[in-house]
Amino acid sequence: MISAGRHSGIVAAMALGLAACSGENPDVADPGIADNGPPDQRPQRIVSLDYCADQYVLKFVDRERILAVSPDADADFSYMREAAAGVATVRPLAEDVLLLKPDLVVRSYGGGPNAAAFFERAGVPVLNVGWASDLEAVKAVIVQMADGLGEEARGRAVVAGMEARLSAVKNASVRDNAPSQTALYITSGGVTTGPGSLIHEALEAAGLENFQAAPGWREIPLERLAYDQPDIVAAAFFDTWAHHMGPWSTARHPMIRSGLRGAETVTLDAAWTSCAGWFLTEAVEALARGAAEQGAGSVEAPGDG
Repeated sequence: MISAGRHSGIVAAMALGLAACSGENPDVADPGIADNGPPDQRPQRIVSLDYCADQYVLKFVDRERILAVSPDADADFSYMREAAAGVATVRPLAEDVLLLKPDLVVRSYGGGPNAAAFFERAGVPVLNVGWASDLEAVKAVIVQMADGLGEEARGRAVVAGMEARLSAVKNASVRDNAPSQTALYITSGGVTTGPGSLIHEALEAAGLENFQAAPGWREIPLERLAYDQPDIVAAAFFDTWAHHMGPWSTARHPMIRSGLRGAETVTLDAAWTSCAGWFLTEAVEALARGAAEQGAGSVEAPGDG
């Protein structure tokens, strides 16, 4: 009943990027941290239903307590993909999940809007990933998830690491007394975003001004790019999802090449911005480095892929 398949429908959600990297992860909790209470008081058979939930389960929970994760846990847009290697997967279907007899289901969107109520009626507790529209809310979600998984200390350690890294970025910006720079976030799907999104928060945390002043998710402002351009382009999903770029995507427009030719391009790993989590710090640091390097050299604008 366990499947290693993938969901093709995840592509559209990824193109919106919050609508988030493997390698070094400096804020990984020390494996020596003591558990918060006797193990038998924590869930021991945990199932995760989608890749956003996977991140928290794989980050905070020891493998022996993980029953299964989603089929996307090891995808290239999953930040914790390396930790997912060898972990069983399950489709987010009620019958498949119940056959595993979990003692906790963790989800963000997996299973659909009625999944939480269904599993709770079946006697299975559900831990839902909270909504976050700013960095403070992200920290709160991290604590909420760690607490719900019985790993309070690990959650607070991750938040502390996130705060230290964000503070270092801010202090460097103040120390360098860099002039104000604008940044335009664009995806291979041809969209950008303004105030009210986590992307906007990441840009500001990196010391940048969002080129897109209008709130919400919108098409790339081609008309404005005809006479104005940002200092930095934050390009998301061009490497990971280039082959999924629709033929009518605004990102294919010649203005993207010509209008952004002089801008510094910062490539954002899809795993940094596909969900709300501590890994958004990676995007902030990359953007801050791009701001520091702006003007030091020309970087080719993202193409058609």
